[in-house]
Amino acid sequence: MTSSAKKLLERMRNSQSSWKRADLDRLYQGFGFVIRGGAKHDIIKHPDYPQLRTTLPRHGSLAKAYVRVAVELIDELDRLRNQEESENGQHEE
Repeated sequence: MTSSAKKLLERMRNSQSSWKRADLDRLYQGFGFVIRGGAKHDIIKHPDYPQLRTTLPRHGSLAKAYVRVAVELIDELDRLRNQEESENGQHEE
């Protein structure tokens, strides 16, 4: 994850209003998610954690719920990574 993605996440965490699709694209890509085209929405998935998945419409302005879901997905990604690191650390000891 990039430092600019971390800063963007914190800004979105503080305010879920007035974000554009391009902002969410930058956020997701900054945390390693892949964006794939779908029929009417694009599909967002993380290659290491396929259970982390959502969709985004292609139009410019977005409902607050899309930002909330993005923040929740990235929080879950962080939790999964920490859990994996913890489990790996326990096995090596």
